Amino acid sequence: MDEQRARRGGGPRRAWGGPPAQWRPGGWQGPPWHRRDGADEDTSPRWPWPTTLLLTVFVLVGSNFASHAQSDREQLDFLARALLVAGSGLLLWRHRHPVLVVYGTAACAMLYLGAGYPYGPVFLTVAVGCFSAVLAGHRRAAWGALGMLWAAHLLVAHWLYRWLPPRHDTAGPWSQEIAVATWMVAIVALSELARVRREQWARDRAERAQASKRRADEERLRIARELHDVLAHSISVINVQAGVGLALLDTDPEQARTALTTIKAASKEALGEVRQVLDTLRAPGDAPRAPAPGLDRLPELVEQAASAGLTVAVDTRGAHRDLPPGTDLAAFRIVQEALTNVVRHSGSRHARVLVDYRAGVLTLRVDDDGPATGADAGGSGNGLAGMRERAAALGGTIEAGPRDDGGFRVSALLPVKTKEDQ
Repeated sequence: MDEQRARRGGGPRRAWGGPPAQWRPGGWQGPPWHRRDGADEDTSPRWPWPTTLLLTVFVLVGSNFASHAQSDREQLDFLARALLVAGSGLLLWRHRHPVLVVYGTAACAMLYLGAGYPYGPVFLTVAVGCFSAVLAGHRRAAWGALGMLWAAHLLVAHWLYRWLPPRHDTAGPWSQEIAVATWMVAIVALSELARVRREQWARDRAERAQASKRRADEERLRIARELHDVLAHSISVINVQAGVGLALLDTDPEQARTALTTIKAASKEALGEVRQVLDTLRAPGDAPRAPAPGLDRLPELVEQAASAGLTVAVDTRGAHRDLPPGTDLAAFRIVQEALTNVVRHSGSRHARVLVDYRAGVLTLRVDDDGPATGADAGGSGNGLAGMRERAAALGGTIEAGPRDDGGFRVSALLPVKTKEDQ
């Protein structure tokens, strides 16, 4: 299928959230960091042909102009041009062998100046070599090459000038040495600044990638928690009603019909909520088609529990207030999961739900009289973990465990900050 799509001009299909496919010789492939081991691809740095050629031309032309302006120096000949081309040509390897390049360009500049040729763009090759070495992390090599060049210039200008061309040359002024040293320090400083900026950009990219991955993980966890809560509750109701329907199918068809009707309603509601969760995956930026459930749907939850054979008494205390959407959804899911665990794991057919609105905090409590059937009344899977995660995300707490009288209690404290509390 992927080959057919590639022939038609489209890339192969990829999983949601996966890396984009790219065209490379041989067909569509993923990015290099997803390539299979042993795949053939050159990961070495590219050869900087364009910039090297441009620098070579600039150095040759600039040195020619410098030769006309410095008539007291040796005029350019074959050796001078060979040294200029060699120093510039070494820059072709600056990404692969930066240490060799920085020392090589410095050596070419030393020979060029020692032969008495005019000052000019020859120093540009040393600057580029130093810049590349510092960016590659070879700071000592860059400092060493520049120090070697400065020491050689010092010797030539103040001692060896007697035996080196041009003839009748005199010692250079010390101000010239200060200018050369200042130029070298400036080159290293700019290189270090570029290195620091590049490292900062790399850290920023890594932090952004890590933050993006963390947000994606949190979103996947949220979706998994939503699906678990929706499906666990609805399937528990369906399971109970399916057992009732099978048991009464022959003896009481009407009661069996009622059980099937409950199964249909529960499955329809579950499908609707699952579709709402999945819609956020298909179009993350779009608003949900239906509002998220909250405590205003608590009567529906009680009715569903009753259809599963569980009698639920609800006690509401305090003045009712509109909760923030996240807190409202978490409260509903916590009560839903607690009642689901009663249906699945408790022998009691009675449960009590307390909803207590206080200033700055919402208290939820779900009790059943037990005993546990097969497993703990509170469940042992992802239910309690999901409830704790929901409460912790809001800065709240969850306590769940058996009571002294043999029942089981789930108690939640969720901080609430509404307009009335501000």
